[in-house]
Amino acid sequence: MSIQLNRDNLRGFVTPADLKKILPRIHKAHDDLHQKKGKGQDCLGWLDLPSKVPEALVEEIEELGQKVRRGSDCLISLGIGGSYLGIRSTEEFLPEQVLLPIRYAGHHMSSDDLAGLLKYLEGKKPTVVVISKSGTTTEPALAFRVIKEFLAKRFSPAELKERIICVTDEKKGALKKFAETAGYRTFVIPDDVGGRFSVLTPVGLVPLSLIGIDIQALIEGARQGQKEYGDPDLEKNLAYQYAASRYLLYQKGKLIEVLASFYPNMFYIAEWWKQMFGESDGKNGQGIFPASVIYSTDLHSMGQLLQDGMRVIFETFLLIEKVNNDIVIPRYSNDIDGFNCVAGKGLDYVNKQAYEAAAAAHYEGDVPNMTITLERADAFHIGQLYYFFEKAVGISGYLLGVNPFDQPGVEAYKEKMFKLLGKS
Repeated sequence: MSIQLNRDNLRGFVTPADLKKILPRIHKAHDDLHQKKGKGQDCLGWLDLPSKVPEALVEEIEELGQKVRRGSDCLISLGIGGSYLGIRSTEEFLPEQVLLPIRYAGHHMSSDDLAGLLKYLEGKKPTVVVISKSGTTTEPALAFRVIKEFLAKRFSPAELKERIICVTDEKKGALKKFAETAGYRTFVIPDDVGGRFSVLTPVGLVPLSLIGIDIQALIEGARQGQKEYGDPDLEKNLAYQYAASRYLLYQKGKLIEVLASFYPNMFYIAEWWKQMFGESDGKNGQGIFPASVIYSTDLHSMGQLLQDGMRVIFETFLLIEKVNNDIVIPRYSNDIDGFNCVAGKGLDYVNKQAYEAAAAAHYEGDVPNMTITLERADAFHIGQLYYFFEKAVGISGYLLGVNPFDQPGVEAYKEKMFKLLGKS
């Protein structure tokens, strides 16, 4: 089981000579990561995290999941950014594994949306997972205030305590103090793992296991990724090939990367990917703009721009080799719509022909593209994919000369917003 990377449609845009020229920089980026001597070296806990997830922690979380599913009819996950996207992308990618309905809050400040969630919770027996390292991030902090007050009117303090779980800092922060005071169960966010890299920490593992996702398989997939993408040899390391290719395209004026999938259950994987690369690379006046589409839907809209618009774009396709459920196309006796040509074939066959056509047409239209293919839509492969992108973004940031593990620009609006709110 593995992930494949096809770079055939980069011919003429990324040459062997180009790759050879930057090979010393790739080796340096690898050494800076693995020897922890590059920028952001105090945030590299994700690098060997898959091999270090304690089995006892996995067992504890899985046992908690069984208990929660016995006593709850839904899960509310409160978090934003890396404390939201990895959870949602995994859950939506693996709908057949979900045993407990999950809803999300604390990832925006829409009062109408939160009001709708409160209406949904009327008569429900929820468990709430609050995810925040500091406990002072605006969106989850305010959502938690509102939801906690709402639930406190229905449940006794003792029962409410059993229905709230906090994933936060080990020693400090507002949420940690709040949990200690109220007696809520807590799980620790490691100090050396940044938010957007945290899906394999309790940030992702706790809510995902509670709803029924196979977190052991998720971790095993990431371990496979750690093994495969730890090789410094560019010929063998697909994550490094991806990072190097996008860097070279950027140097040649391709400023926008579109992550394109033909599978709607990958929509939130693309959202997670956008945070990963946007927040990591976008510094010092640099960075490829990450965008995403879901084909074939968006071929009827954005496909026009991709084919004939600005020539500053390249694509990365994200595919699934073997779908979990295929549907055979029936035959019409009169063939009135002309599609008897695919009667008896699976719908996924047609979907993949649409991909082949789009990739070829866009390439001919001066949009270079490469394709990442997962063997199956399962927990193992999404775990491996997460590590693939995590490793690629580390190399990508170092190739650009930025610190891929901080996010100083995110604080700019917060300072102004807090001033407007009168918050110190």
